[in-house]
Amino acid sequence: MSSRTVIRGGLVITASDEIHADVLIEDGRIAALAASGTPAAEAFTAERAIDATGKYVIPGGVDAHTHMELPFGGTFASDTFETGTRAAAWGGTTTIVDFAVQSVGRTLREGLDTWHAKAEGNCAIDYAFHMIVSDVNDETLKEMDLLVEEGVTSFKQFMAYPGVFYSDDGQILRAMQRSADNGGLIMMHAENGIAIDVLVEQALARGETDPRHHGEVRKALLEAEATHRAIRLAQVAGAPLYVVHVSAMEAVAELARARDEGLNVFGETCPQYLFLSTDNLAEPDFEGAKYVCSTPLRPREHQAKLWQGLRTNDLQVVSTDHCPFCFVGQKELGRGDFSKIPNGLPGVENRIDLLHQAVVDGHISRRRWIEIACATPARMFGMYPKKGTIAPGADADVVIYDPHAEQVMSAQTHHMNVDYSAYEGRRTTGRVETVLSRGEPVITEREYTGHAGHGVYTPRSTCQYLT
Repeated sequence: MSSRTVIRGGLVITASDEIHADVLIEDGRIAALAASGTPAAEAFTAERAIDATGKYVIPGGVDAHTHMELPFGGTFASDTFETGTRAAAWGGTTTIVDFAVQSVGRTLREGLDTWHAKAEGNCAIDYAFHMIVSDVNDETLKEMDLLVEEGVTSFKQFMAYPGVFYSDDGQILRAMQRSADNGGLIMMHAENGIAIDVLVEQALARGETDPRHHGEVRKALLEAEATHRAIRLAQVAGAPLYVVHVSAMEAVAELARARDEGLNVFGETCPQYLFLSTDNLAEPDFEGAKYVCSTPLRPREHQAKLWQGLRTNDLQVVSTDHCPFCFVGQKELGRGDFSKIPNGLPGVENRIDLLHQAVVDGHISRRRWIEIACATPARMFGMYPKKGTIAPGADADVVIYDPHAEQVMSAQTHHMNVDYSAYEGRRTTGRVETVLSRGEPVITEREYTGHAGHGVYTPRSTCQYLT
């Protein structure tokens, strides 16, 4: 049975165009677009019609950095694949790329199979995986080739967290050399974890235990140093590099320099670095623990350089690094010792709205909003034009967005499985109204109409930006 939907009268916004157009959806894909009011548009017939007059019609968001059910610091991220993907849909995101984890001493395949088991049958929207490489050896390197062939085409390494995820420069170089051959993309958590551990130990010895010290020991210069080192290792290996959750102006400068040199180097930032700061980390009564993440929040003056980087394309993607831990019982594990606070913030539901607020505030254009939240992450991770745009043949992942609706972000109203909002009380303009995933309504006029198991695993091709 063929199913058809037509979306009429909205302003269709993609990374390249804005046009008042009607959109015809057939069997889960975009079938055609035609300028509203023209005979071609009026000829569209469908069982279901959605009136988008006065609204935006945008591609579903692609959040290329989430951590559902991640084990960390003796606990687990509080969102499951079911609750996390439902919250993502509420926020206008229709595809996530989560991180499967290789445990030290185990194979990549074991880690990937574990994450498939967590996600399969539980997701409200489509999903894919990156692979965290924690143990570089000859077998791991061979497995990387096999994973690329089956659609897991990106591998994350950590210069931070010694004893957990940490890789030394030799391990990083070997993985980069492998990715140079197999087409994979190395994603780097760029912080000098060895030096940071020294500063953590010294701070605690001085009795500096509050959450604000988390940001003070994870210095911006140590993010910049690691970013520089990762870039040069990738250059030696002849490999592309994607630096995750860039938070500091000094790190942006390293990325800009590398890109000016013509290197295949890319950078991602996150809403928390664009909208929050060390002022939040310093909130009294341990409230600052809510904002502990790594890389850490920076002083407010870094924000202007991050926005500039997004405008100049020295930063290409805004993802969330969604990794929620409840304040009660989880963040509280670090009372009296900031180093024991689980690192991570909730945000998968907030990204599209916060970036629309950036359009309202004049930081970015409407098309750049779609570019950094939908199209570029889809291209970066080999899913475009299936994901990230509204064009014939693309999956019908479509959001009807009301640019005039006002809302107040709050834990009382969000759908993430976490007991606080990092943006509590923040007023924003713009709100998701209806969300289609492969043509099926997941959110219908602010009601959840999706279900666990609708979302399917999406194998990916390689990065589409490599020169």
